Amino acid sequence: MNSSLVSIILLAVSGLVLFLYAVSRLALALRHVAGDRVKGILDRFTRTVPMAILTGTVVTTLLDSSSVVIILAIALVSAGALPFRNSLGVVLGANIGTTISSQLFAFDLGQYAVVAMLPGLLMLSLSKKRQGRTAGRALFCFGLLFFSLFLIGEAAAPLKDYQGVQAWLLKLENPVRGAGTGALLTLIIQSSSATLGMVIKLAAKGLLSLPASIAVMLGAELGTCSDTLLATVGRGRPALKTGLFHLGFNIVSISLGLLLIDPFTTLVLRIAGHTDVARQIAHAHVLFNVTGVVLVAPLLPLCQRLLEAWLPNRDSAPTIAVQPA
Repeated sequence: MNSSLVSIILLAVSGLVLFLYAVSRLALALRHVAGDRVKGILDRFTRTVPMAILTGTVVTTLLDSSSVVIILAIALVSAGALPFRNSLGVVLGANIGTTISSQLFAFDLGQYAVVAMLPGLLMLSLSKKRQGRTAGRALFCFGLLFFSLFLIGEAAAPLKDYQGVQAWLLKLENPVRGAGTGALLTLIIQSSSATLGMVIKLAAKGLLSLPASIAVMLGAELGTCSDTLLATVGRGRPALKTGLFHLGFNIVSISLGLLLIDPFTTLVLRIAGHTDVARQIAHAHVLFNVTGVVLVAPLLPLCQRLLEAWLPNRDSAPTIAVQPA
């Protein structure tokens, strides 16, 4: 491995580290801003399936993390503050909300990141109130997200000159190989947003094709289940059922996506063929997640019954009934 390739890898990894830091700090800052109001929102606005899906979508968009929202829902279910069935709609909504990130990543805003980072740094340094510092931290990390993706893209651009790298990336067009790579990468770095951000930047630099990008995207959807499953450990059966529903929903939808990846790619090109490949990937993410939610939402009562029959609650406490919309 020559020195120039090592430099490329180190710069790309530096960008990834910055991205992961920005994601974690941004989510933390947004949770501080939202405070306990998020718990109240999840309890108040999840009485029906459509409202639960809408609430999960909005809260995930605001907190910029589907994992955080699903883990919060699991915690509330475990505490008895959120009925199990209501949490299923929140999980579906979180899958839609996470697509907002891909739409933002498709914008090439990295070179303008300082527009958000500088005011955020000033607020973080000069504000005397905690809320002001928290808002500054959120603004700074928001800009840092785009700068880190810009750094990854710039680092990856010279990889076009390495035939070995190109050959390996070309193999990702195999749906199973691409999905496996996406799932493994997401499992390692614990961020589907980071995986998708890298995919979008690599595709924008001509290193990944649309079919390969879609395959890796599908794998990232599976990899993100790991942290939500870990969140169910020791929290009782209602919380476990929420985590298993998230895993089952992703496995079924991803399996169908892999089986139909060719017609799905054709559909994406038909809808967004006039846009650049980064925007095509972002649109594919939205189309895949929204379609999955639309197909599964009417089946939530059945999913609830199957999970409750498989893992009945140990106690006999009645479950809050929710009338279907």
